[in-house]
This record gives sequence, structure tokens and C-alpha cells, in this order.
Amino acid sequence: MVVGLSIILIITSIVMILLVLLHKGKGGGLSDLFGGGVTSTLGSSSVVERNLDRITLFFGVLWFTCIIALGLLINR
Repeated sequence: MVVGLSIILIITSIVMILLVLLHKGKGGGLSDLFGGGVTSTLGSSSVVERNLDRITLFFGVLWFTCIIALGLLINR
């Protein structure tokens, strides 16, 4: 169980880093590196930004849940 949660934590950490870098003006501006990135490729920037925010929130909650679960499992 601990090994599985550790693997999920590592994967979600990497995904969170990439998602934060994709946010325009909030991260490293990775979306600008690819010629305008996500906003110019997928259409309306407000829809894409809202979806990116939702995905980031989902992975953030998953990441936080993994940390809490690992903490509880390790203490037992």
C-alpha cells in the first residue's frame, strides 16, 4: 500500500510541476515556449484556462490526499 501511494505521489508531483508551468503568467511560461502553447492551439483562452485550473485542482487534491494517507500509514 505504501509503495503504491509513493508511486502515485511521485507521478502526481511531476504532473503538478508540468501543470503549474503550463499556467500562463503563473508558472514558468512553458506554454509560451511552444509558440503560444495551449491557448493558441485549443481555441478560446478562457475555456482552456478554466479546464487547466480544474485539472490542476484535481491533481492537487490527489497529491494532498496521497501525502495525508502516506503520513497516516507510516505512523502506524
